[in-house]
Amino acid sequence: MLKDIPGGIYPTMITPYTTDNKVDYNAVEQLLAWYAERNVNGIFAICQSSEIFFLSFEERLELLKFIMAHKPANTALVASGNVANDLDRQIYEAKAFTDTGIDAYVFISNRFASPDDSDDVLLKNMEYAADALPEISLGVYECPYPYKRLLTPYVLKKMAETGRYRFLKDTCCDLSQLKEKLDAVKGSDLKIFNANSATLLESLKLGCAGFSGVMANFHPEIYAKLYGIYKTETEKAELLQNFIGFFSVAECQCYPVNAKYYLSLEGLNINIDSRSKNKAEFTPSRMAEIRQMRILTQLFEKNYL
Repeated sequence: MLKDIPGGIYPTMITPYTTDNKVDYNAVEQLLAWYAERNVNGIFAICQSSEIFFLSFEERLELLKFIMAHKPANTALVASGNVANDLDRQIYEAKAFTDTGIDAYVFISNRFASPDDSDDVLLKNMEYAADALPEISLGVYECPYPYKRLLTPYVLKKMAETGRYRFLKDTCCDLSQLKEKLDAVKGSDLKIFNANSATLLESLKLGCAGFSGVMANFHPEIYAKLYGIYKTETEKAELLQNFIGFFSVAECQCYPVNAKYYLSLEGLNINIDSRSKNKAEFTPSRMAEIRQMRILTQLFEKNYL
């Protein structure tokens, strides 16, 4: 059944690990509750923030099943995971993920074509994969690893015309490109979620459906507030935008290790181990920056939320 994907804030869910490098399901459950307490509208699971290129298929599937069994009520759940190079293997894994009951399965755009391949090659491979899957809503994530394949307005228009695509996590970080993409899908069920904090408010005004990005692992409640008021409280919305835009520089500071550290400061029983980043690079100075960001977040929320 094709489900509509509600607009709003969709954190890109991280994967906690135990000290012996296994998925820490106790911390996963705590993280799901933390998201819910901060009024997110949905969760993007099994994505790059989840370190999917460093998880086996079995780990990805087991993790998604756990998330589905413990996800907050009234919270949409979209998930990705097609990391293989072989298209038929991607389909095999995607079928297993869709069987968990997720609201939408999100393709990774760079898995369907090489950097030199045309948009028509991309569309052909996407169509082949989509036709092989059950009747489920689909999405696409412009994942920057191993290379970033941004979708052109031409591709998006073709996707929208199928009626199956309901979600795009956009990573172009450019308002002029976003405007062209939004124009291409106007009047369709395909919603565009901006992953870039600095352009979020303006992108919402243009017609983006919400935010799905890294920084919703730090202070999603501020994003949720911005999404809720941007049409009615313009002055406060500008203030919130200035806050989230500036602090989004944390994306470049040893993520997702720094997010796990921030969450530990929030009271979650989570350590900073990671498979995609060396936690030794998270120096005492960087730790101090994250502690200071959290203190200022609390102060800002007390005075302005």
